[in-house]
Amino acid sequence: MKMSSALEKKFNAQITLEFESSMVYRQLAIEMEDQDLPGIAAWLRHQADEEIVHANKFIDHLSDRANHPVIGAIAAPKVSAKTVLSVFEAALAHEQKVSASIRDLYAATEKSGDLDSRPLLLWFLSEQVEEEASVDEIVGRVKLINDDGPGLLRLDDELSQRPTATTENTGG
Repeated sequence: MKMSSALEKKFNAQITLEFESSMVYRQLAIEMEDQDLPGIAAWLRHQADEEIVHANKFIDHLSDRANHPVIGAIAAPKVSAKTVLSVFEAALAHEQKVSASIRDLYAATEKSGDLDSRPLLLWFLSEQVEEEASVDEIVGRVKLINDDGPGLLRLDDELSQRPTATTENTGG
């Protein structure tokens, strides 16, 4: 069942935000590559790929319902994080922005009676709880490390262990 043009517009805004999220994570990865922390950079690159998967889920949902997905304008990420802590605090703030956007999208679909979007958006609401918790845990651990070189190197090594995948085959 085709969704209203107003909802289609909101879904397209979410698609754009998911691609923006990918660029934010990629820029954060660049910052960590510049600090010679390849494990943290790899973790952030994986997050960037996961955001593309998320955008694809919204694109598929619109297409499956005979709506037209459109990627809006995406500005270069405005990320000035230079420390490990500021990188993960920026990531957490961005995840919170995405969570708020998905909650707003869910509320709009509920208000309009669009039951067909409910399964997708419930999945995303749950996913965002997981995303925020994951990044928040890293923020807490970085605060415990407090710029301790060996601690940062251990965290870098640990985060490098994240399984690798592409934007076409991740479940995230």
